[in-house]
Amino acid sequence: MNPFLISVPAAVVATAGVAAYGAAFPRAQLFGPTICRTNSSRKLAMTFDDGPNPAITPRLLDLLDHYQAKATFFLIGRFVRECPDLVKETVARGHAIGNHTESHRNLFKLSPAQVMVELRLCHHAIRNSIGAPAKWFRPPYGFRNPWVIPTAQALGCKTAMWTLIPGDWLERPAEWLIRRMQPIANHAQRSANKNTGDVLCLHDGYHKELNYDRTRTLAALEHWLPRWRDLGLEFVTMDEAVR
Repeated sequence: MNPFLISVPAAVVATAGVAAYGAAFPRAQLFGPTICRTNSSRKLAMTFDDGPNPAITPRLLDLLDHYQAKATFFLIGRFVRECPDLVKETVARGHAIGNHTESHRNLFKLSPAQVMVELRLCHHAIRNSIGAPAKWFRPPYGFRNPWVIPTAQALGCKTAMWTLIPGDWLERPAEWLIRRMQPIANHAQRSANKNTGDVLCLHDGYHKELNYDRTRTLAALEHWLPRWRDLGLEFVTMDEAVR
């Protein structure tokens, strides 16, 4: 055993563990309230991070329209300024918009002032694009510290996390991603008439560059959307998820 670990007080280890749980676990409420589920097993809230992405988002909007599905898009501020018309189109098609910070930095490592800058820049970019601020916020990687959620609340945003994040950013075949999204169907079959449903976290963009290839995500959705619909799921925005 590492002799250093022997000398570390148990309280310090426990405190570090609690902080790590509060910072990263999707359903943790230690650093402020988050929304992790819908209020009905019939409601599925699909969410998409890291856009807008001109290479994928328009195709995704068409796919969602085909199934009369609504979703929530968590946008990166610097991409919003590059693609304001795409943001406007997303809203015009009935989807909700969320703040995903200016540049997708790990907020856990940032000071209160740095966190404020990241959220405010994205907040202003969205408001300038569509004439209204976002009502929802999602921290990059899901990482929080004690001042992240209060900063979002000061901007009028609720924080949305998830019940399932299948890893569509990984370079894996669409078949792998389809299997990773199976729990949504399983929950729908097992949890009829219960009072909570799933929030699914996917990605239509990539925080490092525009026009990134997310066709695997589209392929997985093309597989699952008709099947989820046949199971009786309703595709809702985050607003509708908690209404």
